[in-house]
Amino acid sequence: MLTLWLKTIRIVKKNVLLPIFITMFIDLLGFGIVIPILPNYIKEIGSTDLMVGVVASSFSFMQFLFAPMWGNLSDRIGRRPVLLMSLAGTAVAYSFFGLGSIWLLLLSRTLAGIGSANLSVAQAYIADVTAPEKRARAMGMIGAAFGLGFIFGPPIGGFLKEHYGVASVGYFTAALCIMNLILTFFMLPESLKVKNTQKRTAKDAFKDIFLVSQRPIIKDIFLLNFIYIGAYAAIQITCALLWKDVYHLTDKQIGYVFAFIGVWAAIIQGGLIGFISRKMGEKRMLVNGFVILAVGILFLPFIPLNLFMPLEYLCLMIMGFANGMLMPAIGSTTSKLSGANEQGKVLGVMQSIGSLARGIGPIVGGFLYGLNYHSAFVVSSAFMVLGIFLSRNFVKKHLS
Repeated sequence: MLTLWLKTIRIVKKNVLLPIFITMFIDLLGFGIVIPILPNYIKEIGSTDLMVGVVASSFSFMQFLFAPMWGNLSDRIGRRPVLLMSLAGTAVAYSFFGLGSIWLLLLSRTLAGIGSANLSVAQAYIADVTAPEKRARAMGMIGAAFGLGFIFGPPIGGFLKEHYGVASVGYFTAALCIMNLILTFFMLPESLKVKNTQKRTAKDAFKDIFLVSQRPIIKDIFLLNFIYIGAYAAIQITCALLWKDVYHLTDKQIGYVFAFIGVWAAIIQGGLIGFISRKMGEKRMLVNGFVILAVGILFLPFIPLNLFMPLEYLCLMIMGFANGMLMPAIGSTTSKLSGANEQGKVLGVMQSIGSLARGIGPIVGGFLYGLNYHSAFVVSSAFMVLGIFLSRNFVKKHLS
């Protein structure tokens, strides 16, 4: 067994990008395991729909706050130690999950958000070890890791909760994080050759967010991104509540639905998006993405119980198709509107603003769901309609 383990390590070390892919995959697998069962677990321990949103949002708020800090720290002390610290923190976070206390659960998601704010460090690692002309393709590994984590994670989480209790979900995910920590320690070499001796604080990073966001053309595309991500995040967390409260799905079945979403997203992003972009172009993708999302989201809570399987899945496919248009259209447009020497900074600011939207969206969605389960979806769809008008104006103003 020891010989096989050592042989595996030697094989992995031959591919410089494989260790960081494994690190990100296990990290995102843990996220995928927890996220589908989280909303209903919060309700099961006696909390309100609003608290569902608060706990869900704490993860994204911490990512927004700590992503600049991890990135700056990795420039100074190296990528590897920062990844190890963040993975250790995530392992501790998941050990609190499922212990029956809303405050321990909030602590768990807060610490997990801090640990999982290491995406920028993973991107910096990839940039360190790849040539510029190969970098975009290499960055796609993170998207692939996210897709795989969302395909395999939800069914695992649903199965564990249904058969072994919610505490098993936390312990299993913590064990995954510990395994990830060990693999990273032994397999991931340091990538940063020259460390940045200039001390740059998180305050400087947030100053960049403010300065970049003040430019009119960048502000407009950032607003579109904020509306899109915030409105979508508002219904992501309430979907799990809807499917259990209204359609009576079990946690395992909810996990399978989320896995279906992950598979469909992988099909869109991996194969169809090239065809779509050639046929439509970025301008039409930007506007049509909001149109299709508005329709798909609106019908989610109105599907008859006996038609859940064909029609709810159809809505999810429509939404996945729209996401496949909007995400690359917004990212590509932002890149083209940025200066050649500041694309990284501008795209990083957009990522931070996206994290802020993911923090606000679930709180609003949870509050609206508590008033009436239809309202979260109707309001989210209304914001997508707002996005239609703003995106059409943006195309006329900046891309014509």
